[in-house]
Formats: sequence, C-alpha cells, structure tokens
Amino acid sequence: MVLVGEHLLRDDSFLDQFDAGDGDRYMLALADGMGGHTLGDVASSEVLHNLQFFFYDLPIGLSSDRFIETMREWLSSINITINSMNKGAGKRSKMGTTLVVLACYGGNCYWLNCGDSRVYRMTDGVLSQLSTDHSLNTIVGEKEHSSIITNCIGGGCKNSYFDISMLSEGMQSGDTYLLCSDGLTDMLSNDEIADFLLRGYDADALCIEAEKAGGFDNVSVIIVHVS
Repeated sequence: MVLVGEHLLRDDSFLDQFDAGDGDRYMLALADGMGGHTLGDVASSEVLHNLQFFFYDLPIGLSSDRFIETMREWLSSINITINSMNKGAGKRSKMGTTLVVLACYGGNCYWLNCGDSRVYRMTDGVLSQLSTDHSLNTIVGEKEHSSIITNCIGGGCKNSYFDISMLSEGMQSGDTYLLCSDGLTDMLSNDEIADFLLRGYDADALCIEAEKAGGFDNVSVIIVHVS
C-alpha cells in the first residue's frame, strides 16, 4: 500500500506533482504488510492512515532536529498500536509492516526507513541504495532474497526504529528516487532495475517486470523524478 501526497492507494496507479517552494509539506510512503495477505493489509493500512493524519497535522515551523524527533516519537506510538492489535488475536500475532518514506517539510526533504523495503537514488545514470535493509538476507542464484525481518512496525518488534537522513542538499535536477517493497528487489537485481529506469520504465512497468520474473510477493513501487 502506498501514500502519495494525501492519496492512499492499493492496486492502483497515481501521478502527482509537488513544488517544494510552494507547499510546506508533502509525503510519499510505502508500507509492505507482513503476516499474510489479509493481516498485512490491515497493518499497512492502519500505519499509512495514521501517518497521513499525523504528518499533515504537524505544526508549521519545526526545526529539522525537532521534525526528526517527532517522527521517531510517532513510530514508537504506532508500533505500540499495531502490537496491541496483535494481542489476543491468535493468528494475528505476527501482523506487522515495513515502512519507507520520502518527506518534504519546512523546505527540507528526508528519507526514513523501518524494515526491508528500500529507497534508491539514481544520479547521472548510477543507481545507489540509500536505505539499509533491516533483515537477515539470503542469496539464491544471482538474486538477494529477504528472510528474517529484524526491524518493523508491529510483528512483535518491541523497539522499532527509523533510519533517517536529510536529502535536500544532495538533490539535483535529473535525479530519480525509487521506493519499493522487497517484492521488486527479490525478483530484479539492482542492475536490472537501473536498466529499466534508464529506459524510462514507470512504476507500473517495474511491477510487471517483477511479476514476469516470478512475482511470488506483492510489489509496490513509487518513482520520483526531480526537475
């Protein structure tokens, strides 16, 4: 499930444009649910709805340090909420979700990560992974496959944490940012993803390529072009 601006999407596509000079905030977020199809949907939906309300209700004028602190406080709170939903629910005991975010607030842009969904940046044709996977991974053939998630929202994780970094100073016109679930990166190598981006593939086309390559997991993709 993804959040684009104030639009929540599942099994759908959406195109939007944001001018960081005209608006005080904008968010792109991707949550990849855990615990089976139904339970994963519950966790990812709850997290993104909560995040949407929280972010767009933030007061104007928070410093960068205070913004980062506030987002970490939110993560702690929503982790308690999702884990509380698991209690006494039997099979829901492993319900949880990953979360990756690109957030513009107060003239600065940040990426945030909790889990094994990823944030990439392509600059001058070179694709680099910005986020670090919070998981223990295995290699099968030439593809890397996530296995055990070590940090997530819910799923019995007691101390969820965000990796957070400011992007603003490193952003330049022509850059492309990619947010994706492991449903993409388990099926396509970084070299393959880079090649598709250079050939102008959009988010829908990347999802189709992952499905053609095996597609054993849900695939969610957000692509951001900086101009």
